[in-house]
Amino acid sequence: MSEPASPFSTALETGRPHQVWVIQPRRRRLWVHIVLLLATFLSTLVVGERMQYNFLHSQPVFSLNGDLFLPFVTWIAHPSELLLGIPFSLTLMFILLAHEMGHYLYARHYRVYATLPYFVPFPSLIGTLGAFIRIRSPIPSRAALFDIGIAGPIAGFIPACVALVAGLSLSHPIAANDASSIQLGFPLAFHLAARVLHIATPLPTLSLHPIAAAAWVGMFATALNLLPGGQLDGGHIVFSISPQLHRAISFLAVLALIPLGKYFWTGWLLWAVLLAMTVRHPAVPTRPSALGRRRGIAMVALLMLVLAFTPAPFTHSSGREVWPELRDQGRQGLQSFVDGVRKLLHRN
Repeated sequence: MSEPASPFSTALETGRPHQVWVIQPRRRRLWVHIVLLLATFLSTLVVGERMQYNFLHSQPVFSLNGDLFLPFVTWIAHPSELLLGIPFSLTLMFILLAHEMGHYLYARHYRVYATLPYFVPFPSLIGTLGAFIRIRSPIPSRAALFDIGIAGPIAGFIPACVALVAGLSLSHPIAANDASSIQLGFPLAFHLAARVLHIATPLPTLSLHPIAAAAWVGMFATALNLLPGGQLDGGHIVFSISPQLHRAISFLAVLALIPLGKYFWTGWLLWAVLLAMTVRHPAVPTRPSALGRRRGIAMVALLMLVLAFTPAPFTHSSGREVWPELRDQGRQGLQSFVDGVRKLLHRN
């Protein structure tokens, strides 16, 4: 969910406890949402097809073998194979859509002008950078900010849990150790589900079904959004409960991410920078200030963060940091991508 500040709105102070807002919304460009949706569906299909191939051959769900970008070209020659990517693609896109529609529907409930979800296709290990909505009018109260902020994580977390149980029940042990694989760090929710399902195989040695892989991505996205700072969903929740403590808690979150980035996953350093850059939260009317039962519901957000968070989401199977390896393989994969395009053009 994006910041509520908007260049298309002005506030008229009346000298009373209420405000009058004059909103001039932009025209909706539905075609942009449709194009991005279809492009993301395609990019996640490509990734999902590779995941399904790995699963059918009892291999790790992710592998760094020099063809990071090549699948985004080779599918053109064999488009029917994209059908294998449907389980991952539909599961992940449903989780992302549920998250953003949670924000959107509650924004509509409070008469806050918000766009439909924008999906972001990206040639990567998961085929997307997620989805987002843009809020283009002021949020009328702290209660509205809380409801809009927490609705997304709850709406996305529920289908992620369903996909987690279904996907883990379909997963099976890896046939052989792949020295070039990325080893996932599993959040508490995965360990609890494995215990409930009586899965004796350690999670790192499972060949995840693509549905379980989509659930993992959904959990990871939920944890990122619930980080308690800045203008993330977690930051909105903190601000709605205590505007005075928002800045301090945001800085504490930044300080907590720095050692995590040093010792577990360097990506946390990037998130620390992003949080530090978005500490300033757009103004929200402080009255009415009554939140009622929402303070208790905030514990649900904390519980989801605990269940979905993992300090080391990505590591190399050898124990090395994954990013240097990913960078090198990305260069090789990009060269494979260029070579593949040249071959296709030469063939035509």
